Amino acid sequence: MRVYEAIVKGLESAGVEAAYGGAGENAAGLMIALNESEKIRPIITRNEQAASFMACGHAMFTGKIGFCFATAGPGAFNLVSGLAMAMSDSYPVFAVSGYADRKWSGRGSLNETSGLGGTPDSRRMFEATTKKSILLEDVADTSDVVEDLVNVALSGKPGPVHLHVPEDLTERGVEVENYHDVRARVPHVLPDPARLETIARVLAEAIERDDSIVALVGFGAIRSGAGAEVQRFIERFQIPLLTTLDGKGIVSEGHPLSVGVFADSGHASAWKAFQQARVVLAIGNSLAQHATFNYREDLFDGKVLIQLNIAESEFGRSGYKPAYTLLADARRGVAALTDALDRKVGPVPRREVLGRDWEARRIRLPTPETIHPGKLARIVGRMLPRDAVLLADAGAHLAWLGYYVELEEGQNFRKAGQFGPMAGHTNGALGVKVAQPDRTVVVGCGDGCYSLSGFELMTAVEHDIPVIWVIFDDNQFKLIRLYQLSAYGRSALVEFQNPDFAAYARACGADGYAVDDEDGFEQAFAAALASGRPSVIDARITRWAVPHYSPSPDGVIDGLVEMIEERFRDE
Repeated sequence: MRVYEAIVKGLESAGVEAAYGGAGENAAGLMIALNESEKIRPIITRNEQAASFMACGHAMFTGKIGFCFATAGPGAFNLVSGLAMAMSDSYPVFAVSGYADRKWSGRGSLNETSGLGGTPDSRRMFEATTKKSILLEDVADTSDVVEDLVNVALSGKPGPVHLHVPEDLTERGVEVENYHDVRARVPHVLPDPARLETIARVLAEAIERDDSIVALVGFGAIRSGAGAEVQRFIERFQIPLLTTLDGKGIVSEGHPLSVGVFADSGHASAWKAFQQARVVLAIGNSLAQHATFNYREDLFDGKVLIQLNIAESEFGRSGYKPAYTLLADARRGVAALTDALDRKVGPVPRREVLGRDWEARRIRLPTPETIHPGKLARIVGRMLPRDAVLLADAGAHLAWLGYYVELEEGQNFRKAGQFGPMAGHTNGALGVKVAQPDRTVVVGCGDGCYSLSGFELMTAVEHDIPVIWVIFDDNQFKLIRLYQLSAYGRSALVEFQNPDFAAYARACGADGYAVDDEDGFEQAFAAALASGRPSVIDARITRWAVPHYSPSPDGVIDGLVEMIEERFRDE
């Protein structure tokens, strides 16, 4: 079989279900092989960047490999944003890109990226944005290389891998004569028994002293499917649950022990619970910027930090040295920790925790002829179907959604991650839906995000992928404006004109709705949920609302005082 046929067959054996990619001469053989596959669904996108985001979406909540591809040169370079997103957010993505004929290296041939003769160096670029990138040198290595890359993508902390396929290996007569299926060799990351016992003893002593303990849970727990284990843990030992924005929904947010989101745009109730804690058990999170108030140096002063993570590299990476670490997959680690602690602790009295700060969420601002984004987020949360996925793209709207939407068991939320590309979820939602067709997928996105890459709506229509996009439309880059005002006292170049998004959606063959009040939005959202079609809701929101935010875990007022003091020090 020819090289791309062998690659496709290998990916089939590894459980790959869909291929997202861009058309091109160097990918021509791959496109033909995918079209003939009975196991992999090929989806040609309008832009390869969107394909890489869709591959991330496919892997996001399934743990399965998301596959994307591109032709050589500019097509390959377009994959980089999605691979960087997969790298920072831990998605197992397998990317294949073409590579110019090696016998012409250094001559500046079409799409050459060898790094020779003044050409761009794609090998260095992919090495910088993946766990592993390989240039296929010998066609006889094809199956071994595909197997190796699949195992690297799935092992430990998942992440992206990449394969260059030179044009000369795709020529007629070049055959893979030693094909074999991918043999999975992904070991479970199990907790060390000695460390487990040490941490169980520390927690047991804290419980006996009645020290306040909180569990701070992130996306790693969602990715490992640790919801039941986390719930059992907090209920058995009556430990308040805080989550990062990406940990939302690990346990129903209406649970009596669920205190809220701990982040700079999170809930005051979560901030207070964290401040009172003597012991913090961080499960499946990297203690990233927005969950640590810009890496606040005194955040863990006076606290014992215990960190459970699947990757050794995460321990201390954010500048916080944990007192104790447990290297383990979140689901297995929490289960083992619960069992170990259960043997040391008797019955624990029921704990009353401070619920979410609903009283602080009253929306008083009058919004004539527009919608308050907080009210819009509440409607989304109230109407979100069981088992739905809610994605938030980069922008101020993610703060509104993260703050006001309360997830029930089986629902998921994901914000733009640490790499934070605009349109990452506007496009990635298609991959989420293809991977899990029975789940409703809703994207909250700014008008800036949607304008950047909303043309993939045509891809959704062509392939019957019924995603719902809710556009927070205020004709500006809101988050950038807020940052400019905070840092410089003025703003510039953040306003723009929008088209009629609803009319655009209908022109593409999707359903489109334009709304400027709560009743209109509720009706449009209900229609979109019922239609089973790609749908765009253009929601005209007020410009005057500002998300709940504090640069300090001590609260909004203390955060403002700190900002003023810092401004005076700078002057």
